[in-house]
Amino acid sequence: QVQLVESGGGLVQAGGSLRLSCVLSGRNFRSYNMGWFRQAPGKAREFVSYIGWNSGRIVYADSVKGRFTISRDNAKSTVLLQMNKLRPEDTAAYYCAAHQILTYDTTDYYREGWYNYWGQGTQVTVSS
Repeated sequence: QVQLVESGGGLVQAGGSLRLSCVLSGRNFRSYNMGWFRQAPGKAREFVSYIGWNSGRIVYADSVKGRFTISRDNAKSTVLLQMNKLRPEDTAAYYCAAHQILTYDTTDYYREGWYNYWGQGTQVTVSS
């Protein structure tokens, strides 16, 4: 059974930084492509970033491009999201998600339904 546990959220002033971490347990981390999503109050969950199993493909939502950096450490079964220059509109619950690799098709990396497992979320609040 795959489990994902996020950490690193908190309260930060606008312009500040946070680093989110997500650890996968229960299966071989290299068998999963990973994504980060977020959900603000009253809004739908949205795609933030994606990283392939070998970090060969990385994608960001336009809203975070140039400010957020996704990375992974396969030896530690961990995916990170470094968030810089945070804005009040980045306030949301952040979720990591894992997609079990069955094919080489990664077309749907931005879709919630493409992912098999989700973490419980970590809250990020950015004050103005």
